[in-house]
Amino acid sequence: MILTVTLNPSVDRALELDVLVRGEVLRAGDSHIDPGGKGVNVSRALLANGVRSTAVVPAGGAEGDQLVDMLKAEGVDMLAVPIAGRTRSNITLAEPDGTVTKINEAGPVLSESEFTQICEAVLTAAGSAEWVVLCGSLPPGLPIEAFTGLCERLVTAGVRVAVDSSGPALRAGVAAGAALVKPNREELAEAVGTELVALGDVLAACDKLREAGAGTVLASLGSEGAVLVDDSGVLIGAAPVSVPRSTVGAGDAMLAGFLGAGANGEAALIEGLAWGAAAVSLPGSRMPGPGDLDRTHIRIDRDPDPLRRLRRD
Repeated sequence: MILTVTLNPSVDRALELDVLVRGEVLRAGDSHIDPGGKGVNVSRALLANGVRSTAVVPAGGAEGDQLVDMLKAEGVDMLAVPIAGRTRSNITLAEPDGTVTKINEAGPVLSESEFTQICEAVLTAAGSAEWVVLCGSLPPGLPIEAFTGLCERLVTAGVRVAVDSSGPALRAGVAAGAALVKPNREELAEAVGTELVALGDVLAACDKLREAGAGTVLASLGSEGAVLVDDSGVLIGAAPVSVPRSTVGAGDAMLAGFLGAGANGEAALIEGLAWGAAAVSLPGSRMPGPGDLDRTHIRIDRDPDPLRRLRRD
């Protein structure tokens, strides 16, 4: 079982537009409402492909009830922790060329007691989990020390932790010794404080995260694919998408595929790329199932310069 933790989940409404024009009255085409949040999406993708997962989510207000109802309707196993605040709602505007405009609410503030309840739920369920996946943005006002403490307690307990977040939360996961971190290009650049122009820059940044404490780094690069850096070396993968519809949740689907396939080596990277590419071809934040996956056009290359680290060191 893979346990996901989404501290700031959402209800996501996606609208498809011919073109986004500021200041105009626009008519939407198709619309979709989905449960949202990175960890929620990981659990949804795993479920859609027959991999057991449990999602831990704080939920409050009418939107929190809606989130829980949607997850139940999809058959997602969950631990919903009641909170006083209102679960946030997000809006995605998708254009035919794949351009996505996303408007995210900040989300509710968690009280100290509410965060403690979430942590206890996570630590209790972690005992039967192969992975605990901490995903997404932190709720407003949550001290980074609180998130760091959760990461450290899990790692100290011998739990394999994956972190898919940004800024201080990503750095906290790295410093705590997370077994896996999954930044995108922008999050990776922010974490190391360096612009990432070329592939060599990306690989050097992945090395820095590993030197700082992370076990494996899976970096998603959008349409350019992904890189996997671990103890065995570097793999570079690409999965072209002929008709992109929405990038929302694509990175989450990739992480789910990688974890679902064992989170190790080329086979897991291929699966992650296939799940991520399939998500891009679907509307809104729909997660792909087995019938959506196409592995035939995925290309995997090894590090073209395996002596790169030795020369730099």
